[in-house]
Amino acid sequence: NSFVVRTNTCGELRSAHVGQKVTLYGWIQYQRQGLFLVLRDFQGLTQVIIPQDEAHSHMKKLLSNAPVESVVRVTGVVSPRPPGQENPKMPTGDIEVKAETAEILNFCKKLPFEIKDFIKKSEALRMQYRYLDLRSFQLQHNLRLRSQVVMRMREYLCNLHGFVDVETPTLFKRTPGGAKEFLVPSREAGKFYSLPQSPQQFKQLLMVGGLDRYFQVARCYRDEGSRPDRQPEFTQIDIEMSFVDQAGIQRLIEGLLQYSWPEERGSITTPFPSMTYEEALAEYGTDKPDTRFGMKIVDISDVLRLSDIQFVQNALSYPRGTIRAICIPQGVRYLKNKDLESLQESAKSQFNQEIMEIIRRPDGSLKSLLTKFLGEKQQLELIQALNVQVDDVVLLAAGEHKQVCSALGSLRLLSASLLEAAGLALRDPAAFHFLWVVDFPLFLPKAENPTELESAHHPFTAPHPSDASLLYSDPTKVRSQHYDLVLNGNEVGGGSIRIHSAEQQRFVLEKVLKEDSEVLSHLLEALELGAPPHGGIALGLDRLISLIVDAPSIRDVIAFPKSFRGRDLMANAPDYVTPEELEPYHIQVSWPLEEKEAKKN
Repeated sequence: NSFVVRTNTCGELRSAHVGQKVTLYGWIQYQRQGLFLVLRDFQGLTQVIIPQDEAHSHMKKLLSNAPVESVVRVTGVVSPRPPGQENPKMPTGDIEVKAETAEILNFCKKLPFEIKDFIKKSEALRMQYRYLDLRSFQLQHNLRLRSQVVMRMREYLCNLHGFVDVETPTLFKRTPGGAKEFLVPSREAGKFYSLPQSPQQFKQLLMVGGLDRYFQVARCYRDEGSRPDRQPEFTQIDIEMSFVDQAGIQRLIEGLLQYSWPEERGSITTPFPSMTYEEALAEYGTDKPDTRFGMKIVDISDVLRLSDIQFVQNALSYPRGTIRAICIPQGVRYLKNKDLESLQESAKSQFNQEIMEIIRRPDGSLKSLLTKFLGEKQQLELIQALNVQVDDVVLLAAGEHKQVCSALGSLRLLSASLLEAAGLALRDPAAFHFLWVVDFPLFLPKAENPTELESAHHPFTAPHPSDASLLYSDPTKVRSQHYDLVLNGNEVGGGSIRIHSAEQQRFVLEKVLKEDSEVLSHLLEALELGAPPHGGIALGLDRLISLIVDAPSIRDVIAFPKSFRGRDLMANAPDYVTPEELEPYHIQVSWPLEEKEAKKN
């Protein structure tokens, strides 16, 4: 209550305050028949008794007629509630304030929706009136917890470990590779700034500048169009260190998260387990495994290798051909036929992958189109390899290794959601399973042209020391010093040890990625002028906080988020500007015909 005119907040009064005269400010949450109202502020609720005597008739009329969500000041005396009228669900439920004077500071007109957490509102409406939505308990809690976590992170990095908080520019230039960047016009004809997708180059240059340890709560920008649960602007906890290796960065982040972790969410155990990219893909079908539940992908190639099944033999004839399966526990009991059909359809439409079902009957036998091709010994080996119990459903896939694993990894998550929707508890929402994924490939074939390569992380990532020579002979086989931090199947951080040799960086850009290195001449020159070995990481703050508070979307932990399509529905941005405003930037808008007609009308 420092610096403000209230004596107390609406959430702090208790029996110990009985007899004290207090002044409260807040919003009317609820009002009942001119007898009492409930006043709300950021900290909680207090019941205010409206006097019924003639001397206070003006105040009674004022408070009785004030609409819900009006802003009021109330001065009165704290009193114990009458016996039997206490409310144990309210922290202030043992007391009430008997109003002596009151003032309506701002009347509230009719609301577009009720400000109660249990009232369902469309997300578009919530975002249009975001300032009202922010009054809800849940959003207040999310934003305050976010603030506390960031404050603890600052303490850990700056006060305990000597990091320097540096703000880096927002207006920069285009970076080759990576996500698409927003362009900002300049007054020089044909020249544009780019909004950085991360402070990557700046933090490396700070290491060249000898700062040794940098961090920033960084605003980042990516023009990724309409992508669910992504934001065009987002926040990273950005970190870089000199003279560090992968293990050092991992220990730092484990300590940082342990130190800043909210007490109310339990404790987290360090060190976090680690898994290679190849292991993650083989067992979970993804580079961000959710390790809160089993249902791992199992290689059953050896079990079926000697069978006469044509599609099995076809699959195993490929260079990286494999037969793999997942076992859905109690699938017969919890999944309907339409659920199993939807899983098969998903594998077909997303991965072009056929799926075969196997069910274990109550008598222990297997039901499948495959069983007539399998002898008793092979069926028993299959049951043992997958640990198939009665009423379990096995989903089997055959084909190229990455495609099969990716399809089964997707089905693993879809079937877990179906099982949970049917009442089987699989993933504990209160559990936090952190995991490091390491040894990523340094390069991947481009989706649109598989003969060309792109960086799996970004072009500044250093090759694994054991694979450095392969960079010049067979770059597709090079592992990187890139590491991702995964929490409950979500990537919450990613980083790498960087290339600090100008010669190696130039080779990667020009010879492997076929990029114009001139765009990065400033960085290449810096690497020639005494650049120390360095590495870093960025944690996605929005994603991390949304997982901590179990929010359905990252939009629920951002004060003013953009919509699914990247629009600000409250202020209606982006918006048109006049030709006169564009003139200094040497830009003219070429309107599509239908938009021209719409603007005329």
